[in-house]
Amino acid sequence: MGNPTPIGQRNEPEMPRYGGIATYALLPRIEEVTHADVAVLGIPFDSGTSFRPGARFGPAHIRENSRQLHPYHQFLNVFPFDSQQVVDAGDVAVGPYDIARAVAAIETAARRLVEQDTRVVALGGDHTVALPLMRAAAAAHGPLAVLHFDAHLDTWDTCHGASVWHGSPFRRAAEEGIIDLNHCQHVGTRGGIYDPSELADDREAGFEIIDSEAFQDEKVSDIVAQIRRRLGTRPVYISVDIDVLDPAHAPATGTPEVGGLATREFLRTLRGLAGLNIVGCDVVEVAPAYDHGGITGLAAAHVAWELISLIALSKNR
Repeated sequence: MGNPTPIGQRNEPEMPRYGGIATYALLPRIEEVTHADVAVLGIPFDSGTSFRPGARFGPAHIRENSRQLHPYHQFLNVFPFDSQQVVDAGDVAVGPYDIARAVAAIETAARRLVEQDTRVVALGGDHTVALPLMRAAAAAHGPLAVLHFDAHLDTWDTCHGASVWHGSPFRRAAEEGIIDLNHCQHVGTRGGIYDPSELADDREAGFEIIDSEAFQDEKVSDIVAQIRRRLGTRPVYISVDIDVLDPAHAPATGTPEVGGLATREFLRTLRGLAGLNIVGCDVVEVAPAYDHGGITGLAAAHVAWELISLIALSKNR
């Protein structure tokens, strides 16, 4: 079903990486291939945010900061763009005024890709977008094991009258039965708690917590082993809120929390997940108006590259 030889990154010797149109990692557009194994899908939507807006500009910022990504992952020993056809699928056409309508549009776009046996790596956008993306993945793969990297739980109920917003995607997913309540894991949580009852609600939504303090007390390899035990062998959806990183490493986000992970330990954690059956993922909450020197955009672009590399390994198991 795939292309005989995947089309990789742009190969124009006279054109420097900083020139030309910025598709993700200078990869082909989806219209240029007959089939995509992995599609990088932008979702410029932030109407579900509860604090600082601006993540609607995240996809373009991440793409711009992905120009420097290279074809070989030296730590995972994989060519993520050679072993699978990876494309930039552009942005979902989604407006800012109606959350329900936007969520429906995102789900439709994701399902269209998933039904073609394409795995979606989404660039947000605020964390609201995870709900329709998980719906699309679960429609093809059944209830999902979820690995959620975030400073916050995102299993709250309503906010200002909205039941679907960036603090509720995993609660709604649990209620809808699209995630497996025995195989869900938060990593990096540290803030945003008003009352201990929220932790009890979170457990009911199926999640165990590895908070940011664990990275001070335990080796990354031990944390990775704990994650892998929790996820088991189910199809895995990975959701990355860039605020899992400390604001020193990712300042450009809507709800920053101090005391987060360093970029290096986060990437090392991701690399420990090689071999999981990853069926979809997202990188969200990049709000470029608050960025400095592209720090957050670079981090998000590299995180997406790590996820694409992990998918390449899962496809080659």
